[in-house]
Formats: sequence, structure tokens, C-alpha cells
Amino acid sequence: MNPGLLGSQESFSARFTTPIEQGDAAARRALRTLIQPFILRRLKSQVLDELPPRTEITYRVPLSTEEAHLYEALRQQALDSISQLYSNASRPLQVLAEITRLRRFCCHPSLSVPGSALPGSKLQAFAEIADELLDNGHKALVFSQFVDHLEIVRAWLEQNGMHYQYLDGSTPAMERQKRIDAFQAGNGNLFLISLKAGGSGLNLTAADYVIHLDPWWNPAVEDQASDRAHRMGQQRPVTIYRLVTENTIEEQIVALHRKKRELADSLLEGGELSVRMDADALLRLLRGETD
Repeated sequence: MNPGLLGSQESFSARFTTPIEQGDAAARRALRTLIQPFILRRLKSQVLDELPPRTEITYRVPLSTEEAHLYEALRQQALDSISQLYSNASRPLQVLAEITRLRRFCCHPSLSVPGSALPGSKLQAFAEIADELLDNGHKALVFSQFVDHLEIVRAWLEQNGMHYQYLDGSTPAMERQKRIDAFQAGNGNLFLISLKAGGSGLNLTAADYVIHLDPWWNPAVEDQASDRAHRMGQQRPVTIYRLVTENTIEEQIVALHRKKRELADSLLEGGELSVRMDADALLRLLRGETD
């Protein structure tokens, strides 16, 4: 809209990105002053005041003793592997890979340790929530960023005779719409959706509950997915569950969500802005450091 306003990428990083990430309030105010005249933002609550209330619940899931021991062993193994790297160039990718492995373990042990017989505390927590919701006549959207995690949930649903719909990025467009229409018409009480496939273009107001099985880096992506149920046409209050495994990398990701939202609010009055994550910041997460 105004080329040159923020300067080159190099100067922008020096003037704003680095100072803001280090907590420089003056740099944050200066950036906001620059961009504010070019931003007009309306909140959904201002435009759609007839929407029912929305409640968000962080549902903390403790690991079993066996899972906790195995998780810590994997974390220490990850730190050892990274400390032995000779090339700094490969370090960011390796750190991210190790964090992803831990995140997948939090979803279900078998996703990181093939052949693991551990039942998975998060699957058990989801089963309890799902049973309660269905017993009380509710319908829910169930999101995960990992398709193979959804497959584990899918197998549990089939084993227990529960009717559901399913959607991921590989679902053809025509079949995608058929499944959406079927769910809206009452065919299935649960709709399993991969996070990327469910970010936009879906109207699933038949559901009044949303369950996020695992936290994603960017909270805006989760919010967009939740909005598949909390949108125009919804007549009932919507409740959003976020399943977070205690004392793991997932709790640290949720803490990052708060920082991202605070930064976005201070700059854009609620707009979307991601905090950059470099290798050192990722490594601090892996070590369990909060700052």
C-alpha cells in the first residue's frame, strides 16, 4: 500500500524486528505509529453481534508415569543429538525436527516410538470428552495438525461404533463438500479434520463443540479452525477445548500463543502477527526454558 514505508528488510530488522523481540516498547510504539493509518480492522464481535457466546477451555492432560519417563528420555536424547552437530547450518532444521518428534509423542506415543504399546493419555482424555458430549446430544469438530494422529482417533471411533465424518488435505473437492453437507444434515456427530484442511471455506455450524487435539505454532490458525463452528448461522453457544499435555513442549507452545497475541494486540489491535522463531529460541523450548 505504501512501498518504502518500512524500509528494506535489513533496516526493518534492525529498527523493529530485533528490538521488539527483545522487549523494546519504544520500537513497538514506533512501528504501530507507522502502520496504524493504513489499517482498518473490524472484530467479528462488532460485525456479527448476533453470534452466540464462545467459551475456550484449556484441558490439561497429565502423562502416565511410563509416558513421562519416555518423554524425558526422548528430550534428553534430542539435546544430545543437537550438541553433537558440527554444522550450524543444519542446526535449525534438526532442532525443529526434534521438537516435532516430542510434539507427536504428546499426541500419542506410537507416533514417535513405532510399536509402542502405551495407550496414550491424550487419546484417553479425548475418549472421555467425546463420550460425555455425545451422551448429552452435542456434535463436535475435532482438529489435529497430524493426519496420522487423526487416524489413531479414527480407529478408536470405529472400534467403538461411533459415526463420524473425516477430512484432510488429500480429500477431493467434490467428496469434501459431500462430507460437509452430510455432517450439516446430521450424518455423524464428530467431524475429524486436519488443521490445514479446516482453516477456511467450511461452514460447520451443526457442531457446538470444537476439540483441538494438539496446539499449533500460530494461534491464528487454530482460531480460524474454531470459526468453522462459531460463525454466521450458529444458534448455540460454542465451547472450544484445547488438549494440552502437562509438563511438555505443548505447554510452552501455549505460552508462546499468549506472547503472540499480546504482540499482535499491541501493534494491530488484534491483527495476526507471528513471532519469529530462530534456532536459539527453539532450542530454549527443547531445554524447557520459558524465556
